[in-house]
Amino acid sequence: MLKKMSKLAFIHSIPFNMSDKQRTIKQAVSLSGAGLHTGTPVTITFNPAPENHWYKFQRMDLPGQPIIEADADLVVDTSRGTTLEKDGARVYTTEHVLAALVGLGIDNCLIQVTAPEMPIMDGSSWKFIEALEAAEIVEQTAERDYFVLTDNLTYEDPVKKVEMLAVPQDTYRLTVMVDYNSEVLGTQHASVYHIDEFKKEISKCRTFVFLHELEMLLQHNLIKGGALENAIVLVDKEISKEKIDYLRTVFNKETVEVKGRGVLNNTKLHFYNEPARHKLLDIVGDLALVGKPMKIHVLAARPGHAANVAFAKKLKQMIRDQVLRKKKNLYEPYDLNKTALYDINQIQKILPHRQPFLFVDKIMEITEEGIVGVKNVSMNEDFFRGHFPDAPVFPGVLQIEAMAQVGGIFALSKVPDPENYLTYFMSIDKIKFKNQVLPGDSIVFKLSLVSPIRRGIVHMRGEAFVRDKLVMEGEMMAMLVKVKGKEVKQSVEA
Repeated sequence: MLKKMSKLAFIHSIPFNMSDKQRTIKQAVSLSGAGLHTGTPVTITFNPAPENHWYKFQRMDLPGQPIIEADADLVVDTSRGTTLEKDGARVYTTEHVLAALVGLGIDNCLIQVTAPEMPIMDGSSWKFIEALEAAEIVEQTAERDYFVLTDNLTYEDPVKKVEMLAVPQDTYRLTVMVDYNSEVLGTQHASVYHIDEFKKEISKCRTFVFLHELEMLLQHNLIKGGALENAIVLVDKEISKEKIDYLRTVFNKETVEVKGRGVLNNTKLHFYNEPARHKLLDIVGDLALVGKPMKIHVLAARPGHAANVAFAKKLKQMIRDQVLRKKKNLYEPYDLNKTALYDINQIQKILPHRQPFLFVDKIMEITEEGIVGVKNVSMNEDFFRGHFPDAPVFPGVLQIEAMAQVGGIFALSKVPDPENYLTYFMSIDKIKFKNQVLPGDSIVFKLSLVSPIRRGIVHMRGEAFVRDKLVMEGEMMAMLVKVKGKEVKQSVEA
């Protein structure tokens, strides 16, 4: 199906006609409702946000009012919606809210909530669209920083029969197919040629569920905020009188019946293919977790939240790789005359390594997301006696170890008592050696987090430079462990 769709990817392309300036809202706006699964009353407030902010949630009901970024790396559950978590604070069912922001071309917004789950409203993005437009969308000064896809990207889940494909496009376009092998729903398609169409064509399309799924959710004490007004309930089997009586009680309705094409007590569908359009809505919301506007055509067959988020993570990695490629082309030699943040004496107070296996001489800087360290290569290194003594080259495996030690210092800087911790390799990946490192060279290691540190697991991507040349790059994962006597236990503090 995707192969056929991809051939049509560049047909009917509509030029991007929105301003390329970033946008936010002029004033705060609030609306209230109940969470679909928790049933908890919640007020959601959309606030203006500065340039390059993107979307962030803030839990106003928790101590410290923590902020959770709309980031694919923070997704912790996709079972019945997309859930984000940071430092123990969660927000549930985020996709309809995020879809409204993307659909209106809003780049920056702070979303404050008084409970963990977003209000379900009518089961679509429409109420959020109305609220955001009432707040007035305003243009900012900064230009939009688009992710422009240059190569095809694929994702497949053979178990769930999910296929997703992204192809280059000069706008943000989506095409979706759903197929539930049901006489009631069958195969449906939906598409938007440009995200400008979202408000009119997609935003009113409600979430849907089959009756047998609904019964299972009720049995597990979920959808406490569910009602026949905020979901399309599809009935693919004849309903007994006992079940009708049960549903009448659950939804507090005098009348429960099947109308039209197997839809339980719902009014007329907004579109004949409303379920497929709602799946497209979910994709827009979930792909907002990539973290920036995109010029891309996404084609999806039988998508769901898990696949959407997995695809968002692959897109985000492409963005990281794209940024790194740009850095290579524009790289200027690091100023090694700057005052070091840590010298060798301070490093030895953090790292347990000692000569001849200490490969970090200076740490130049540490930020929330990364670190820069330096290794000075000398002909006096012990290994040069045996490693090509007549043509000395700094061994690649020791470059990896040096980069890992720089990453270890970053990880240890995040705990209050680094002397009580060790870091151990879990994996290395995508290692590439670009140029030789010779005696007299100073290697500058730049590492940044690939994902937030969780339960002592540190995942970083690094590059090594000598002057203006990239000499090595790769990804590393390590475990931060706490040492107590002869016992070693996994850290959970980080």
